[in-house]
Amino acid sequence: MLATRPSEDVRRFLSLRRSANKAMLGAPGPTPHQLDQILAAATRIPDHRRLSPWRFIVFEGDARAAFGDAAAKVHADEAEGVDESALQSTRQLMLRAPTIIAVVSSPKNDGKTPVWEQELSVGALGYNLLLAANAAGWGGVWLTEWVAFSDGINTLLGLAETERLAGFIYLGTPTANPQERARPAPSELIQRWSGH
Repeated sequence: MLATRPSEDVRRFLSLRRSANKAMLGAPGPTPHQLDQILAAATRIPDHRRLSPWRFIVFEGDARAAFGDAAAKVHADEAEGVDESALQSTRQLMLRAPTIIAVVSSPKNDGKTPVWEQELSVGALGYNLLLAANAAGWGGVWLTEWVAFSDGINTLLGLAETERLAGFIYLGTPTANPQERARPAPSELIQRWSGH
């Protein structure tokens, strides 16, 4: 293992990272083998005490529509008076891309590692997943929406009481290039400690 791996190509790749538009991810998506490689790369992140405080739930094929139907029932139960168009949107959520990965924050109570540290590791995992997918030639976007904050969805997905959804990462073949958006100026966000 090398301590550093200087690469101008990687630096440029990172400086141009951009999420795909959720409406512009078509088939095909990664094969199971390709997805396994992407997820393995995603786990190469900071993980204090090697707790692996995260896990994945993968949606592919017919499972996407089945989840949408079940999620619409949860939506109707949780949102009093929700209209049919909103329920139809929920049914279509997972049909926007051929492959969707739910990233689950699954902190371990080891009595030593703060949950906050473990949640930061989950954030790094999601970002690394997007980078690995993009480097493998797939477009991707990380979304939360109401399904990431629903007790009913947590139950539907079998999450433990201590677990929560960090979001859903949609992967597929981009049907258009994403537009650039405004980025913050780093100089406005940097403070250098001077000791007083």
